[in-house]
Amino acid sequence: MLLAGCQASSDPQVQARNHEFGCIAGTVGGAVIGAMIGSTIGGGSGTVLAEAVGLGGGGYLGNRLACR
Repeated sequence: MLLAGCQASSDPQVQARNHEFGCIAGTVGGAVIGAMIGSTIGGGSGTVLAEAVGLGGGGYLGNRLACR
């Protein structure tokens, strides 16, 4: 009974909602990971720039991978 929630639905509305959620999760997750990686690069004020680039790049890549 617990695994029933893991089954793929044939309902188009459910599929669209799941795709949208995956798309948002991929974008946000990529942005967070990119910012974390960017924070390890650079020093001083360069860290802020590296975080911003990592945030944007990670969000873009996460979006492109999750929203196919």
